[in-house]
Amino acid sequence: MGNIAAYVKYQRKKLGMTQEELALKAGVGIRFVRELERGKETIQLDKVNQVLSLFGTSLTPVKQHIDAYDIIFNYFNKAVKITLNNKLVKYGILIKEIIDPKVNQIKEWQFVPNKYAIKYHQKPDENLIEIIQHSDIQNIEEQ
Repeated sequence: MGNIAAYVKYQRKKLGMTQEELALKAGVGIRFVRELERGKETIQLDKVNQVLSLFGTSLTPVKQHIDAYDIIFNYFNKAVKITLNNKLVKYGILIKEIIDPKVNQIKEWQFVPNKYAIKYHQKPDENLIEIIQHSDIQNIEEQ
């Protein structure tokens, strides 16, 4: 449930909602929302789908990959080492997620390589940013 917990928390915060507001709008109890966001392993899937429907999503089987919302909470705006599927390794900082509005999911990341990090910090410049496809990320860790 960790991926779902991170996703729900991210979406709720992105919309500026409290846990109480989310519970009310989804028609579930506040305790359920708290347990869901904590990643409780034993929760009712029908209620999970009630919450997810507010974000235009539902539980469906998908191929396992690196969870974008785990990246948001654990690696965003930190110095990271990213290994891509083609085995290329990049060192730098993820500065922004790019969401595909059709499916309301993160599809790409804005990334500043280490060699440009100080320059970018002093004066943000779009020319110093690389775009990394989320689906191309094989592994991510802190530097």
